[in-house]
Amino acid sequence: MDSWAAVPELFRSGAVPLPAPWEAVFGPLRAGKAGDIVVVGQLGQSLDGRVAAPTGHSHYINGPAGLAHLHRLRALVDAVVIGIGTALADDPQLTVRRVSGPHPVRVVIDPSGRLHASARLLANDGVRRIVLSGSGVRPPLPQGIEIVGLPKSGGQIAPSAILAALAERGLRRILIEGGADTVSRFLAAGCLDRLHLIVAPIVLGSGRVGLALPPIERADQALRASMHVHRLDDEVLLDCDLSAQRVAFAQA
Repeated sequence: MDSWAAVPELFRSGAVPLPAPWEAVFGPLRAGKAGDIVVVGQLGQSLDGRVAAPTGHSHYINGPAGLAHLHRLRALVDAVVIGIGTALADDPQLTVRRVSGPHPVRVVIDPSGRLHASARLLANDGVRRIVLSGSGVRPPLPQGIEIVGLPKSGGQIAPSAILAALAERGLRRILIEGGADTVSRFLAAGCLDRLHLIVAPIVLGSGRVGLALPPIERADQALRASMHVHRLDDEVLLDCDLSAQRVAFAQA
């Protein structure tokens, strides 16, 4: 695991393969097939597909290895994106702490301007912070926060519009970190290149499920993806390749 320290710089250079074991896990995130942008969704869940207990408690379903993987993803991407529900419920920092590497740009999808000015992800630590709000919405946030107004439909901002706005601002590798609703929306819209699903060896038995997509009538209509499996100590990383279903912004 000592080989990680060099990975963030090597990853961005694109000159040589990453040292083992990192090339197999993170190499596919170097380049995308649509719109010159790579989008990876990340979700941690129990064996029975739950992301939180019935009370909403979710810290921590994943163990140290799964959390370290999340921080490695943050260290490799240009921007990490969460929805307003996760921002309000968890008040995350969205920084890189468990491994070495640079902090990503922090992005919140906040269509109605609900984000608190005291949110930890808005900390003025020298890292760029972007709030994606509905057109005409100007939340009362501290100076230095980039507020980007985007059209809403049904109270939501389309994933394709979000990716286009981030790409226009020079952000090419994007991590959709959560919550489950946000990851599901990007998946349903065909806006993910990869999905990193980390399964912890626990059974909650009840509570909030992870991915939720529009209903289908038959099993043969299910979304299918090629998959690679990686062990993270006692957890399992399911790396799902969705690039064949990824759509360009204009088609999303």
